[in-house]
Amino acid sequence: MPLRNSRIIVVATNNKHKLKEIKEILNDFEILPSSAVVDSFNPEESGKTFCENSLIKAKSLAEFTDYPVLADDSGLEVFSLNGEPGVYSSRYSKTGKDEDNLKKLIERLKGKKDRSARFSCCMSLVVDGNVIQREGYVYGRIIDRPIGENGFGYDPVFVPDGYDITFAQMSPKQKNAISHRRRALAMIKEELERIYG
Repeated sequence: MPLRNSRIIVVATNNKHKLKEIKEILNDFEILPSSAVVDSFNPEESGKTFCENSLIKAKSLAEFTDYPVLADDSGLEVFSLNGEPGVYSSRYSKTGKDEDNLKKLIERLKGKKDRSARFSCCMSLVVDGNVIQREGYVYGRIIDRPIGENGFGYDPVFVPDGYDITFAQMSPKQKNAISHRRRALAMIKEELERIYG
């Protein structure tokens, strides 16, 4: 079982926001970005689901290291739009910019009464060639205009169930406490603790 006892996990991202959140939850491990093991990492995310895409990233990065590898794929699913934007969340509009993605989503929802949605995250962990996947969700609804200065992506139009403010109006600590990524990571942490003891 190569390098397992070092308690180092390489994450298939260089996104500082994601790395910080992962470090907070997996605080018993040393978390490294993908750049620690490979100069350029940008595999083609050709999967049709979040779990397929996160597995593509995890397996691709695992080719460059013997350390355990963790990858996530996440996005927004709007039920009245048959799950759009889904795996295309970050490239929903032609430009892929947050502002344009939001505009397209709001436009697509015009006239629809059902505005329920969920943020989904699938985490894939590759340890010694074995794959563990866990999914986390947070349910809510889409409002008709962006509100709030925090967060990114679709946070300004997503109001989680049980709240009357958007993700973008929450502090990072508030959002991270209930986020889809945190929920998936909490289950991954349980698996890591079972493996490492």
